[in-house]
Amino acid sequence: MAATMYFDETLKDQGDKNSIDVEIGHSSFYSEDSIYINVDGKLVIMDRAQAKRLVEAIVSVGQYHDFIK
Repeated sequence: MAATMYFDETLKDQGDKNSIDVEIGHSSFYSEDSIYINVDGKLVIMDRAQAKRLVEAIVSVGQYHDFIK
């Protein structure tokens, strides 16, 4: 699988009680290039429609919190 990683971090709960390992990137494993996400070692390569919904949701949350314009 050809992949380019864009995010690789252990996310921690604000209360420091829980954490998860998250990796997100581009994948060309299937004929349709898309986004992969790996959470605690469980990998999913999304189809483009599902990847688009995920990105739109993350952008919306970022805009709500004024992280992005």
